[in-house]
Amino acid sequence: MNRRIELLAPARDSDTARAAIECGADAVYLGAPQFSAREAAGNSLDTIAQVVDFAHPYYARVYVALNTVLTDAEIPQAKQTINRLAEIGIDGLIIQDVGLLQLDLPPIPLIASTQMDNATPEKVRFLEQVGFSRVILARELTLDQIRTIRAQSSIELECFVHGALCVGASGQCYMSYAAGGRSGNRGQCAQPCRRRYTLRDQKGRVLTQNRHLLSLKDLNLAEHLEALIDAGVSSFKIEGRLKDIPYVVNTVGFYRRKLDALLSRKGLKPSSSGVAQLNFKPDPAKTFNRGFTDCGLTGEARDVASLETPKSRGELVGTVARIERTYFVLDGERELHNADGLCFFDRQGALAGTVINRVDGSKVYVQSMRNIQPGQKIYRNYDHAFARQLTGRAAQRKIRLRLSLVEDQTGLILSGKDEDGNEASVRIAGPLQPAQKKDAARQTIQTQLTRLGNTVFECTEFEFDTRDVYFLPASKLNSVRRELVERLLAIRQERRPRLTIPKEQSTAPHPERNLTYRGNVLNAHARTFYERHGVESIEPAAESGLDMSGRLVMTTKYCLRRQLGLCAGPNSETAAPPLILEDEDGREYDVRFRCEACGMDLFLRSGRKGNGSTT
Repeated sequence: MNRRIELLAPARDSDTARAAIECGADAVYLGAPQFSAREAAGNSLDTIAQVVDFAHPYYARVYVALNTVLTDAEIPQAKQTINRLAEIGIDGLIIQDVGLLQLDLPPIPLIASTQMDNATPEKVRFLEQVGFSRVILARELTLDQIRTIRAQSSIELECFVHGALCVGASGQCYMSYAAGGRSGNRGQCAQPCRRRYTLRDQKGRVLTQNRHLLSLKDLNLAEHLEALIDAGVSSFKIEGRLKDIPYVVNTVGFYRRKLDALLSRKGLKPSSSGVAQLNFKPDPAKTFNRGFTDCGLTGEARDVASLETPKSRGELVGTVARIERTYFVLDGERELHNADGLCFFDRQGALAGTVINRVDGSKVYVQSMRNIQPGQKIYRNYDHAFARQLTGRAAQRKIRLRLSLVEDQTGLILSGKDEDGNEASVRIAGPLQPAQKKDAARQTIQTQLTRLGNTVFECTEFEFDTRDVYFLPASKLNSVRRELVERLLAIRQERRPRLTIPKEQSTAPHPERNLTYRGNVLNAHARTFYERHGVESIEPAAESGLDMSGRLVMTTKYCLRRQLGLCAGPNSETAAPPLILEDEDGREYDVRFRCEACGMDLFLRSGRKGNGSTT
């Protein structure tokens, strides 16, 4: 098996991208200047160029997300941006809008965004046929579904393994748009799933109230990496283009160590070069998280919600055993530090917090004792000592290099061969003068030629094979070393592995003959694309200004009945009766359950048009 495995990290900016690569990421993805599904995470073309320049010597790839649906007026600007991104040399373009495929695009690998609802073998196979190089799988898929997709296609598969989860199927959630005109498919999601809701039955009886009923825990598939590799996944993606550097560094470091151990055992290799030496011990519980779930990857999606808060609660550190006027005693065994941040749920169920002033044995002195009660669980959502490790130079990454200094009939040659088999040589010009102090001269030569600290390389082996030991000035040795590094970097750039670009099959039939607004067709180019591939009827996208009243605004594998213990079980003869979900503004949704497939659909009762006005 020659497949290379990629660890893919998010980057909100160039500093985050550099930190991710230094910690071992094989690739990073970041937002384009416009038209990114995370509108707040856009980057300038200059920033993207800086990331490319930093990443490519490591054979790390840079993918850019330009993955919103586009209006007709936006198509020319998107085309101009794509042309510039191709000139910069990015490794792949993440898109959602198929209207872009109608344009005369530069030869750039296309990656099908998860917003395209890549959930069936038929859909994935179609995307492969029309020219995509990679598909980002829907997050709600099971392992068996991924295996089926792999068996029926050969395109590269990428899947999310860590980070925030959308409760709704990606690209198929219109809740934010329906509630206030802010479309997730346009990069403007207002995250209504993180709000509080009340759930009632059809008779108006309250089943539960004022809880974050649609807020899911964060994804963590660290224990399923081998199964995913065996199922055919090649790229493992960490979510978080709005996350800070400590989060990215910690999470990348954690998965890098997990994957390295796994790849070594399976005889596989990462898709980039170099070894990252971490200056900290990664622990995902110590940076932002809402608790973790595998989202039903290998079975039922049980206990996947974070009902009490959408905020990060961090790691559980213990239970309050006793309180005094100025401190409390914790029964936990974890070491706490001055300036650590703590949080807990008060008697009203609200998340509250405080900061540690000092710790004296089991006594914890905090800035405020308000709302702290015996029996409370205490979480640490900010580990001050750990954070300090992540904000400095958290890691150093180097490409292994073997150097040799040999002598032939014409003089001395310095050669280098990197871990990927790239080779370069530099001849040392000038007459050779034997050194008087040979041991010292030999040491000077080796020291100067292997001094690679400010480069991406690290000398792991040095061969000295000359007839004599010669006197070589340090200035000449430094000059030769720099020239060798420059030649190696140029050769690495020429031979850098790239994603393949499949040939488009213009007659490939789309799996569906009729597209509703859930096809997300917002421009004439997209309409022409689908018509060219056999689609007979096309409803405009919701963002065209559709009244969403009575329409499906979310479909999800998550089930409120199952989460709340109200499920009649998979053997029930009839589907569970609908319920009513009400948000903090009094907006209501009909919740209909798909018991045969285990999931639910939300329909807006009193909708809002695309301009945000109530209907």
